[in-house]
Amino acid sequence: MSLRAAFETQARHCAALDSPFMVRLMTLCAERLRPGGHVADRLFAWPGDTSAGGDSVPLRLAGALHRLVLSGRAPGLAAVYPPQEAGDEALWAAVTEVLTREAAVIDAMLDSPPQTNEVRRAACLIATGHALAARFGLPLRLSELGASAGLNLMWDRFALEAGEMRLGPAQPLLTLRPEWRGELPEAGAPEVIERRGVDLAPIDARDPADAERLLGYLWPDQPERLARTRVAIAGFAAEVTAGDALEWLPARLSERREGTLHLIYHTVAWQYLPEAARARGEALIEKAGAEARPEAPLARLSMETDGRPEGAALRLQVWPGGEAHDLGRIDFHGRWVDWRRPVWPR
Repeated sequence: MSLRAAFETQARHCAALDSPFMVRLMTLCAERLRPGGHVADRLFAWPGDTSAGGDSVPLRLAGALHRLVLSGRAPGLAAVYPPQEAGDEALWAAVTEVLTREAAVIDAMLDSPPQTNEVRRAACLIATGHALAARFGLPLRLSELGASAGLNLMWDRFALEAGEMRLGPAQPLLTLRPEWRGELPEAGAPEVIERRGVDLAPIDARDPADAERLLGYLWPDQPERLARTRVAIAGFAAEVTAGDALEWLPARLSERREGTLHLIYHTVAWQYLPEAARARGEALIEKAGAEARPEAPLARLSMETDGRPEGAALRLQVWPGGEAHDLGRIDFHGRWVDWRRPVWPR
C-alpha cells in the first residue's frame, strides 16, 4: 500500500472510531506530505507495509507528534491540538515546522510500533472472568499475549457497568461503561492470584518516559481515553516479559497448578503474527488443552478481527473438552459490547 493510501485508510478508521481530529490530521498527511526533509523521506522510503495491517506508519507518526505535545517540547503544535481549535492551514503549518525542528526525535519514535493498550477492551475480560468464576469457582492465573504495557492484566481491579448490572470491586481503579448490547453477563467472583504478560517490545508503565510514549499513541481529541489510561498506569502492578510470545508460552503452559484456572488471552494481537507462527501457537495451546484436568482447567479468550466490518470477534475455548463459545463482538476501542453468554455443558 502506498503511503498516501495508508494515511487515507487510517483516516477512515479514525472516522469509524469517532476521532474527527485524527481524520483531519491523517487526511492532511495524505494530501500534503511530500518527500523532502529527513522524516518525510524516511516515511516515503518505508521498506515494509505502511498500512494498519502492517507497520501502521500513519499511527507511528501521529503518536510521535502527540507525544511531543504531551511532553511540552512542541508548544506551537500544542496550540493547534485539542482542546485548542485551529484551521487546517494552521495545523499543517505547525506539523511541518515540528517535522523539521524535531526531526531527530520523531525519527527515533518512528522505530516503535503503536501500542495504545486500550483499557476499555477489559470490558470483555471482566465479563469473561466473571463467567469463568461462576462456572468453575477457581482462582485465576492470567497470561496475556501481546500485552503491551500490561494494563489489561489489571482487569479484575476495574469495574464494569453492563446495562443494569455492575461487576467488579466496590472501590475499583476505574469503571468502564460501554454501550452494552445483547445478553447481560454472568456475575461471578473472580479471584486473580497471578498475572503475567509477554510482548515483543513492552512498554514499562512505571517508567515516566515509557508512560508518556504510551499516552502519545492515544488520540488527542479523546481526553477520556487519556484519563482512563493515566489511572490504569497509576495502579499498575503486573509483570510483562520482553520476548516472543511463542517462545514464552510453552514454559507458561507447563506451569499447571491444581485448584487454579489458567486463562490465556490476546486482544488484537494474534492477527499480527505470521501465519506459521499462529499455527504453531494454536498447536501449543491445543496440546496444553489436551493435557488439562478438571482440577486445573485451561481457557483461552480471543478478541481479534475476523474480516467483518464491525468490531472484533470474541471467542472462548475451555479445556478439558475444548468446548468453544461465541461470546459476540466488541468495538476495537471497547466503546460497545454485543455480548453472548457462554452456554456451559450440563
